[in-house]
Amino acid sequence: MKMTRIGIDLAKNVFQVHGVDSHGKTVLQKQLSRAKVIEFFAHLEPCRIGMEACAGAHYWARELSKQGHEARLIAAQFVRPYRKNEKNDKNDAEAICEAAGRPNMRFVPVKSLVQQAVLTVHRVRQLRVAERTALVNQIRGLLAEYGIVLAQGIVRLRRELPRILEDADNNLPDLARAVFAELRSRLTEHDRQIADYDRHVDQLAAQSEPARRLMKLEGIGPLTATAIVASIDDGKCFRNGRQFAAWLGLTPRQHSTGGKARLGSMSKRGDVYLRTLLIHGSRSALLRTAHRTDVKSRWVEALKRRSCNNVAAVALAAKHARIIWAMLARNQEYCLAV
Repeated sequence: MKMTRIGIDLAKNVFQVHGVDSHGKTVLQKQLSRAKVIEFFAHLEPCRIGMEACAGAHYWARELSKQGHEARLIAAQFVRPYRKNEKNDKNDAEAICEAAGRPNMRFVPVKSLVQQAVLTVHRVRQLRVAERTALVNQIRGLLAEYGIVLAQGIVRLRRELPRILEDADNNLPDLARAVFAELRSRLTEHDRQIADYDRHVDQLAAQSEPARRLMKLEGIGPLTATAIVASIDDGKCFRNGRQFAAWLGLTPRQHSTGGKARLGSMSKRGDVYLRTLLIHGSRSALLRTAHRTDVKSRWVEALKRRSCNNVAAVALAAKHARIIWAMLARNQEYCLAV
């Protein structure tokens, strides 16, 4: 039984395998338990193995590559059109196998252990920030129930909450006052943990030569630089800068037909976290472009006058994405055109 291509439908415990020969004929349909996956593929001749890019996919891609196989990860949205019948594990594995054999298929680069470790720091920090935001909103909402209304913003809450707790004339019940004191200590703990993760990110950025190069670009700090390097490494998985910008969802949504081009708002496809970091970084860079005379600053200022700050921020983020790809793929330093 000579297999040239295999599709695996990944799961927690039961894996469905679909294999075909050089003529595309099905020669294998099998279920494997998690403990038997490595043993099964260790006895097969090297072949291409396709998997959906989902939880655990990078781990399995690395493990199967150690066995001499060519592991390829495919985004789920590109697998779906190749499923012929209803969704089940067997049909999914067959669709993955078919998609992995397409010559123009886009594959997801396999991340190393180091890349995944860096992104783990980012994911947990992002969770802490979301939890802190939810906590701040809850404190403001609960205070409003007692007629104490605070303006939006975590800085205002940090400043006003101690004064509210110490004010004995605001008719706040002792039980509620104790609860708010506990929420304040929880907010302080969130601040401390986020600050710890920020220090981790700063250290990672200082140790990474590509990240140090990226931070010379306006609006790119340690957080954005380390996240991008951990996500795309040297950027050579993309053919050009526009493909990278499109992968981030920063290019216009297109609905063209009959030779007539119709472009809409940005597509918002791809990595939401990276796109958010780049746009926020562009907003900070826009604060200084009015006082600069370089080509990029003049371009974005003209765009601001024609449209608005939000459009200019997204356009500048897309331009920064292309610059970032060039810096990583060509190992170049950032040079500002005057």
